[in-house]
Amino acid sequence: MRRLGLTGSIGMGKTTTAGLFAQAGVPTYDADSAVHALYRKGGAAVRPIEDAFPGVVVDGSVDRSLLSTRVLDDAAAMKRLEAIVHPLVGQDRLQFLQGAAAKGADLVLLDVPLLFETGGDRAVDVVVVASCDPEQQRARVLARPGMTEEKFQAILKRQTPDQEKRASADFVIDTSRGVEAARRQVETVIAAVRTPGWRSVRPGR
Repeated sequence: MRRLGLTGSIGMGKTTTAGLFAQAGVPTYDADSAVHALYRKGGAAVRPIEDAFPGVVVDGSVDRSLLSTRVLDDAAAMKRLEAIVHPLVGQDRLQFLQGAAAKGADLVLLDVPLLFETGGDRAVDVVVVASCDPEQQRARVLARPGMTEEKFQAILKRQTPDQEKRASADFVIDTSRGVEAARRQVETVIAAVRTPGWRSVRPGR
């Protein structure tokens, strides 16, 4: 079973691209959705996050905006948060992989926003990067509710630059030309990695 890791900087179309893989029948794991579940009332991350960052839990769930203000510009706080969340997401991802393997899947997609930043690229067989023009990215992000230029720049500082992601990928999906164009690129990727003998050419693979 080949593991495809999908990533992309904020606003690059990663979520839409993940959906296209899912529509093509590839079992897809969404790390962001896993984190949302961990943050909801009863989620495994709620208590340890409240212990580490008192006041960010509201009505039993982690308030993501309150948490963001506590960690976004504080590298040490971000590391504390990651030390709580990453192991829990890892456990959830392992269950997904085991379930997909049991069902006989030949491919799975792991949708991971910080794939390179967390070293997750070393744990997958194929790296796919969603990308678009920087100006298009900026326009998409700033159109989001509550987003500001300052917050956008702070998020970018935490992410590996798009140019580096593209250089380290097996495949790049250009999302700037619309959904159907991206769909055709996704279908090409799926066909390629299902070809007998295909192997990654990334350094160290």
